[in-house]
Amino acid sequence: MRSLLLVIASFAVTILCWGLYGPVLHFGQHDMYIGTGDRPDARLRPFVCVGLAYFLIGVIVPAAILWLKGEKGHWSTTGILWSLAGGALGAIGALGIIMAFNFDGKPIYVMPLVFGGAPVVNSFLTIYWAKRTKEVGPLFLAGLIIVLIGAVTVLAFNPAATTAKVDFFSFNFLLQLLSIATVIVCWGAYGPVLHKGQAAMDHSRLRPLLCVGLAYFVIAVVVPNILLLMPAFEEASEYNFAGTAWSLAAGAAGALGALGIIMAFNFGGKPVFVMPLIFGGAPVVNVLFDTYHKGAFGNLGGFFLAGLILAIAGSAMVLVFAPKGAPPAKAN
Repeated sequence: MRSLLLVIASFAVTILCWGLYGPVLHFGQHDMYIGTGDRPDARLRPFVCVGLAYFLIGVIVPAAILWLKGEKGHWSTTGILWSLAGGALGAIGALGIIMAFNFDGKPIYVMPLVFGGAPVVNSFLTIYWAKRTKEVGPLFLAGLIIVLIGAVTVLAFNPAATTAKVDFFSFNFLLQLLSIATVIVCWGAYGPVLHKGQAAMDHSRLRPLLCVGLAYFVIAVVVPNILLLMPAFEEASEYNFAGTAWSLAAGAAGALGALGIIMAFNFGGKPVFVMPLIFGGAPVVNVLFDTYHKGAFGNLGGFFLAGLILAIAGSAMVLVFAPKGAPPAKAN
């Protein structure tokens, strides 16, 4: 019973943190912007703050605990490489979120689309690695169709589209979709890749998280700061208290969410029910928070809510009825 409660507490933390990630990051982008254009968002500086938060929570803290107390498991080259790859996917996905917002995407539909599409990629990658494509059943395919229908409905009937008159045929909207697709691919692959790294290090908790934090530091801190030195990448933004605080908070939410997944698996949770609850719960938290912040509960129409429910239900079906492969083998 105690283990079950710890599993529930762990993935509940991830649901809350990842549900708040998008809106909080959007606050940071907006507050760092100092220009006068029609896209009031920064890009690289908020990304740097996300990377710094990951470095603190995903590198400094785990390294200190490992040095002072140690932990079961061991370092392995395979585990390090897979965990670094997982961190890179997470960081590139975080950049995709920022770019989607920068191209006028809104958290209220960007995040549900991400959380609707990511589990589809997650399942297909797991099936491919397990070599179980022949075991794909009708309920799994039905889940995919439901996700697609829900995603299209969310996109077409979101409050931003009805109030801001989004041009679905504009180049800007195409860039939104490309950014969202990048996040879906990266975050969909994040879980399986990170799980390989964790298994290769004898299911350590802190070692994979440390590798994720290092990857974030390189991609989200070192690279953007180099780009900001180049005139071609300079942007109308600045590090100020509000924007920095919001962006750091978003990074902390992302890092704590990643730790929540690792802890849920470590306490005995299974992907078959942990991931559906996370991908189903996070967009609900996202929509409720963003709607409450804007005082727009009255603008949520029936079609939008129906699309959101379909995307969540389809995501759960995709993960629950996907062919399940064996866990990655431990490194020798």
